[in-house]
Amino acid sequence: MLVKQILYAFQVLELFAERKQPATLSEIAEHFGWPLSSTFNLIETLSKSGLLFEPKYRAGYYPTRRLLDLAKTIVADGPIPDRLRDMVAHVAQVTGETAALAALSGLNAIFLEVVESRSPIRYFTHVGERVPLHATSSGRAILSIIPPKERATLLRKVDYVRFAPDSLMSPEEVEADIQKSIKRGWFLNINGFIPDLLGVAMPLPLADRQLCLLVAGPVFRVGDRLEEMVAALRSEIDRGMADIRAASGEGLK
Repeated sequence: MLVKQILYAFQVLELFAERKQPATLSEIAEHFGWPLSSTFNLIETLSKSGLLFEPKYRAGYYPTRRLLDLAKTIVADGPIPDRLRDMVAHVAQVTGETAALAALSGLNAIFLEVVESRSPIRYFTHVGERVPLHATSSGRAILSIIPPKERATLLRKVDYVRFAPDSLMSPEEVEADIQKSIKRGWFLNINGFIPDLLGVAMPLPLADRQLCLLVAGPVFRVGDRLEEMVAALRSEIDRGMADIRAASGEGLK
């Protein structure tokens, strides 16, 4: 269940990101179609929390640096080392396709780092994008490193929506694909989430984090480059894990 007040707060911040200039109460209310009184309460809460200020009296609101400072602290001290982010950028560079680092988020995989292809026809996505576990290579790669009992519990909770012609539509189908992919060493998804999209993912061999590396692109361009994409992922993961182990002295902890 979504907490609407939190969702609305993020929508307001996203509006500022689009506008890049102050907005008045009436402009915010009109943009979202919200009652003026409800908009006032939301903006007043954000202001008293130190997240918004008035550059000029009664001329609108704009975010302070508090959110940026919090975000920098979270990212700098968080569980995603820079080397993992570098891996995403390098896979995107080597393949020319969109690459991402994904983790578990409820019944979805969420992208923690994204580098999009420079091609005008590409897989469009962004940090924070959530994709279904059952219908994507990244989702199934993450599921593969969750203990079997916990994985079975998750799969029973999934809403098996047919996003594309080849979406897997039952816990049994997903588990069979996971077992096949574990033996193969990589996870493939074609037409399972977005029509004519091919994605390849590999889980990262980390002791206390369940993450995967993904590369994806349109079938017409990458359909005959599957081995190349797999090799790029495997090579980057091998190098990245070696660097992380060397930097820590004994591995990522």
